[in-house]
Amino acid sequence: MHGGEALSKDLLLIGGGHAHIAVIRRFGMRPWPGVRLTVISADSLTPYSGMLPGLVAGHYSRDDSHIDLQRMCQWAGARLFHARASGLDLVNKQVLCEERPPVRYDLLSINTGSQPATAAIEGADSCGAAIKPIDTFMVRWQQLQLQLQQHHGEFTISVVGGGAAGVEVCLGMQQRLRALQVPAAVQFQLVTDEAELLPSHNPRVRGHFNRLCRERGIALHCGSAVVGTESGTEGGTLQLANGESIASDFTVWALPAGAQPWPAAAGLACDGGGFIQVNASLQSLSHPEVFAAGDCAATVDWPLAKSGVYAVRQGPVLADNLQRALSDRPLKRYRPQRRFLSLISTGDKQAVASRGALAAAGRWAWRWKDAIDRRFIARFNELPAMATNSHNHGDTPGDSDHAAAMRCGGCGAKVGSQVLERVLAQLPIAPCADAVVGHSGAEDAAILRPPPGKLWLQSVDYFRLFIDDPWLLGRIGANHCLGDIYAMGATPHSALALCTIPHAAEAIVEDSLRQLLAGALSVLDEAGAALVGGHSNEGAELAFGLTVNGVAEESQLLTKSGLRAGDALLLTKPLGSGTLLVASAQGRARADWIDNALAQMQVSQRRAADILHSAGAGGCTDITGFGLLGHLLEMLRPAGLGAELDLAKLPLLEGVQHCLEQGLLSSLHPDNWRNRRAIVNLEAVQALPLLRILFDPQTAGGLLAGVEAAKAEAALAELRAAGYEAAIIGRVSGELEAGRVWVVA
Repeated sequence: MHGGEALSKDLLLIGGGHAHIAVIRRFGMRPWPGVRLTVISADSLTPYSGMLPGLVAGHYSRDDSHIDLQRMCQWAGARLFHARASGLDLVNKQVLCEERPPVRYDLLSINTGSQPATAAIEGADSCGAAIKPIDTFMVRWQQLQLQLQQHHGEFTISVVGGGAAGVEVCLGMQQRLRALQVPAAVQFQLVTDEAELLPSHNPRVRGHFNRLCRERGIALHCGSAVVGTESGTEGGTLQLANGESIASDFTVWALPAGAQPWPAAAGLACDGGGFIQVNASLQSLSHPEVFAAGDCAATVDWPLAKSGVYAVRQGPVLADNLQRALSDRPLKRYRPQRRFLSLISTGDKQAVASRGALAAAGRWAWRWKDAIDRRFIARFNELPAMATNSHNHGDTPGDSDHAAAMRCGGCGAKVGSQVLERVLAQLPIAPCADAVVGHSGAEDAAILRPPPGKLWLQSVDYFRLFIDDPWLLGRIGANHCLGDIYAMGATPHSALALCTIPHAAEAIVEDSLRQLLAGALSVLDEAGAALVGGHSNEGAELAFGLTVNGVAEESQLLTKSGLRAGDALLLTKPLGSGTLLVASAQGRARADWIDNALAQMQVSQRRAADILHSAGAGGCTDITGFGLLGHLLEMLRPAGLGAELDLAKLPLLEGVQHCLEQGLLSSLHPDNWRNRRAIVNLEAVQALPLLRILFDPQTAGGLLAGVEAAKAEAALAELRAAGYEAAIIGRVSGELEAGRVWVVA
């Protein structure tokens, strides 16, 4: 997305590991003309494994120890697809993902790390918790802490694995539980098939940790591997290869690294452990268009231990070689360091320094480690100010697929017919029973036969780019466009799509259009609405909209003017997407805030509409661009009524309060702010930061409905049982002047 050239190459990164964050940073600092960079990651916050022991011990917060991948990708002009890769189509150059369409690439890099090798241990996958993925482990660790604060009596925690990771996590867990002063009598034990702890380190280091374990009452079981487990979802009994059994109430797996199965299954050359075999340039031995780094890779020239130290050093070389491969230049060789310093934490803000035959310990070592780790995190979280000219979609052609020096306007801006035909052929578009002619026909318009006796509703909405994932944009856009139909008590019937795709090489245009329409179809199919046609054209940025048709019995329609005095006002979704999207665009929003907001935007209002209708809602609307107050006034004025709103009862998305206090407001906010004159007690509440939420434009926002007060609590309970973060936010008043609102602070 950088530079003045049109996009002509797709560089795809799977995973947000230590090597890939170096690639993303390089891409952001110095644009690669004509390259579209996409990152597929299951997490938008990337944990730094070096800080895991301190995170477990309570010395670090989540923010301290994670790199905000979402903010970093946005800063770099890279697309972040929040998804989990599940396979590869090496012939068609596509990455297969769970719950979303495949993603194309011209050049692919894999840096997905590893996972403890528990496959050979019977019952391990359903027993206890593995230390990777780190965030999954931390959720289990938080749950265990809460459990032990309520537990009285003995409790045994077993850590299986005697390497640095197992030892550090064991000591960190013990430190944290002591600091919490849990009532349980917790016993720790380390279990390893090695003859002693930390076998890759020198005798002085091993001796230090052996003494430390004795002093802290940690039992050691060395020299026999765990081969199975019995009963219990947390621990149960550990079966050792020597026939011994060890009781364990909770088991932590910190075993040597294991590989994910899908690279080998796809046909990439892998070693006996399933790790991707790469040469000295980090390039796949079997597929030169694929690179790999970090724990998921096996360098054939220099067999390496699975350590984040190597992945960090591989990052700059990988970045160089990906750029060189895209421009057909010779690749560089990665040469691993022969020795490196290890700083092994002891749980209590002390550490042991180990390098070759050298060893030393003390608080100074922890401070040294802490400084190194914090400096590493800061390098990727404290980014230079976002450039004003670095993120565009390449209006100037730079590839043979873009034949014209100037892009045509008018009908010349349409996406090519062959591209459109290929995309439609790939999508599972369901037929419409009421269509005489649908999208598959050659006519200039879809021909529909409305169901007899039904009213025909139409609504249209259109979005410019607000998230750099076309599949997600399609899903959220479709949800938003369906909101008007649901708000009126109607059933979605069919839709026409309008898509604008950035100028790019034909293959990239095709991929973007396919992703966009696939996202929309996933929502339309769930709603029972058929896609019957549409229009696609090229433009400066991605944009999407739908004309949605709906049907309803006249007696079933809900209108904005149907509010009644005394009605409780129910809102079905939390507010704040406008301020959060502004914060995200400025790199000032946390990744988990945006993840949560995007998840809410994908929540369908179909079930909520049914619940409100069953509760006898008198009037209803969906909250979108004009904000809560603007859309409420659209209901109050024709009904000749006023309303009371309680600020304290408004449901908010996570992070909204902070963003409002920082003055992060949508560009539409000033227009919506004019409606403040409708607030009766404006002078008393105008200075409250939370008042601004009434004017915040919502994307795929909730339904606002008036329900009889006697039925409101039951309707609210049903909405919450259905998964909606709904709330009763006020009441309709016949005492206030029409179109006037009293705000309760």
